[in-house]
This record gives sequence, C-alpha cells and structure tokens, in this order.
Amino acid sequence: MTSIGNALVRGRGWLRDHPLAFDTALAVAVLAAMIIGSFADPHGSRTGPAFGTRTPGPGSVVLMTLGAAALVRRRRAPKRVLAFTGAVTVAEFVAGDPPAPVAMSAVVALYTVASHTDRPTTWRLGLVTMTVLTAAAVFFGSAPWYTQQNLGVFAWTGMAAAAGDAVRSRRAFVDAMRERAERAERTREEEAGRRVAEERLRIARDLHDVVAHHIALVNVQAGVAAHVMDKRPDQAKEALAHVRDASRSALDELRATVGLLRQSGDPEAPTEPAPGLAVLDDLLDTFRHAGLPVELARTDQDTRLPAAVDLAAYRIVQEALTNVRKHAGSGATAEVSVLRVGRTIEVTVLDNGTEATTGGIGGETPGATPGETAGGAPGETTGGTAGGAAGGAPGGHGLVGMRERVTALGGALTTGPRYGGGFRVQAILPLTTRSGEAPAI
Repeated sequence: MTSIGNALVRGRGWLRDHPLAFDTALAVAVLAAMIIGSFADPHGSRTGPAFGTRTPGPGSVVLMTLGAAALVRRRRAPKRVLAFTGAVTVAEFVAGDPPAPVAMSAVVALYTVASHTDRPTTWRLGLVTMTVLTAAAVFFGSAPWYTQQNLGVFAWTGMAAAAGDAVRSRRAFVDAMRERAERAERTREEEAGRRVAEERLRIARDLHDVVAHHIALVNVQAGVAAHVMDKRPDQAKEALAHVRDASRSALDELRATVGLLRQSGDPEAPTEPAPGLAVLDDLLDTFRHAGLPVELARTDQDTRLPAAVDLAAYRIVQEALTNVRKHAGSGATAEVSVLRVGRTIEVTVLDNGTEATTGGIGGETPGATPGETAGGAPGETTGGTAGGAAGGAPGGHGLVGMRERVTALGGALTTGPRYGGGFRVQAILPLTTRSGEAPAI
C-alpha cells in the first residue's frame, strides 16, 4: 500500500509539472466517453436505456473529435475553448439526429473557465452557456422539451460552473493559508533576529560599562601606587588594596554579565540582581577612593523604579563618572543628582572640567550637530564642543551606550559643555517603560 501511495503521489506531481500531457489525456478520455455515449439510446426499450441500437453519423464523429481536441488548450485559452466547444455543441443539436453527447466537451470547458477566473465572470459565462445550450437542445432536438436529455444539459452546465468555482475558492484559500504561514515564519525569524541583536547590543553595552569603569579605577590607583611606592609605602599599599577591590568587582560584574549567556536551569548561572540606584552610594565611594570628589543629591528614595530604568540610571552615572575620572584632570570634581520629577526620573552628572577634551560628544556621535536630540525631546542636544569629560573621549562608546539605553526606554539624553568649563550629562527616564512596566510607589 505504501508503494502504491508513493506512486500516486509521484504521478500527481508529474502531471502537475506537465499540464499539457494531463490535458491531452483528458481530451482523449472525454472523446472516448462521448463516442461510447453516442451508441446509447435512453429510450431504446420499454425497460430502459439500450446500448448498440443506434450509431453516430460521420458529422457527429467529426464534431465530437473537434470538441475533444479543443480541450488540449483549455488552460491556455479557457474562454476561447468554451466558446468553440459551445458552438460545436449547438451545431450537433441542430444537425445531429439523434444528437451525440458533444455537450460533454462544453461542460469540461465551462469547469475550466470557472476554476481559473473570478466568480462574476464564472456566473456570467455559466449563465450564458447554460441558456444557449439548453435552448438549443429544446428548440432543435427531436425529443420533447421536458425530456431528461434537455434537463441533463441544464443540470450538467450548472454543476460544472459551481464545481469550478468551488475548486477556485479552495485553491485561493490554500494559497492564502500558505502565504500566511510563510509570512508568519518570516516574521518569527525577523523577530528572533531582532531579539538576538538587541541582546548582543545590551550585553556589549554592559561589558563596556563594567570594563571601562573598573579599568579606569585600576589605572588611577596603580599610577598612585607607582608614584608613592618609595617615599610612602603605606599609601602605596592602600592604593594597591583599591586596585584589588576594583579588579574583584570587575570580575564579579563580568561573571554576572557573561553568566546571562548560560542556558536556563544552569546551576552556575548568576542569581544576583542587576546593579541599580540602591547601590549608588557604593559606586560613588569607589570614585572617591580613586581621588574624584563626588557629591550626591537625590529625591527618589521613596520610588521603586522598573528594573530597566534602574539599571540604565546606574550605568549612566557609572559611565559619566568614569569619563570624568579619565579625562577631566586631577583637580576635577563631580556632582550627581537623581531627582523624581512627575512621572520621570532625572539623572544629572556635572563636572568642572579642569582639562578640556577635544572631540567630546562629536567624536562619539558621528554626524551629530549642535541642537540634535537623543531620545526625541525638543531642544536637547547631543552635539557640542569640548568642554569637559563626562561625555567621553573621541571614538569611544560611552555616549553611544548612554543614548541607546535612554532611547530604548523612551527617554531623552542631553550632553554638552557647561558655561565656564566642565561638562553636563542629563538623562530623563520615564517611570513607565515601553513594555508597560510601571513602578510601585
């Protein structure tokens, strides 16, 4: 049974790929059926139809052959084939005595038209064909108008139109379902690719923030230790202790970040929450130990932020202060403020910029000009001249990472030099993320 089924499937596939061969075989089958039917007499005896009591004339044989031969081109020119087979059928009703079943070719042609055109065309041509052939059978046939032959012409033409329309509707439905499935598959693949890209970008951003912050602190403390190693060994030991603490913190954060790539259920996957404003004081202490005076003002203590907003605010402060420590000079100071303003959180980092950097924001945002906005808020600029360090060094990724974080949350980022020297970074983050996560207040 399996081999027979496979053979049928292969045969159907071959006929689908060779429609002309199928139509030729169909034409031969229709011709054979018409010739066999022409020998049958529905009223040959008192008990019912009789076979072999009549024979078709030469003209009927020619018309049957022409009608069947026209079916070979039924897919290439369905309407022309319908018109030709209809004319041949009418000619047989007029000249044939008794008429041969040439109408079979017109029925097949009408089915083809219905299955390959739209519904209005099907019903128009079907009604015309039904009317013409039935009228020809009634007016030119030798039998009374109410005989079953005339009713058969009417019924077969109507069923051919209905069957062809049903096949066309089913084919259109199957094609629509296939297209919908393919579109859904493409959408799933695009969504999966987008999520992978977003996750890669997020992990890269976190790695940059962690590495840049801690390596900057390690570099500063190592420089201090090397400078005072001979004259003040106690201070050198303290600086090396800060190096050890900073490197340990960097390893812990790197382990937590890379651990996100582990599969779910992995017992070694990290379970610690992501850093946020709850540990902001600890972050500022690391900078103070590295020699950067930092003042903090905040009015958000009674607000629980969404996890994404909390992490973004923490990373913005971390990156801005890292850039201040690396580029603003040894005498620089910084101010950090975290304020609850309506339905937003404003995070601001200021420095006095004792050593100006060149390139500044423009170096990190190719194509940006003064007056452009990060996040979409009017009048908030991402471009400007050098005036401080909070924005980062030319060619870095600090500002790019800040802007990506803020934009992903639907907030706004302002960066630029301060009047009189220094630099300013301000992020306005909504308390409700784009995913609909709202804080508990």
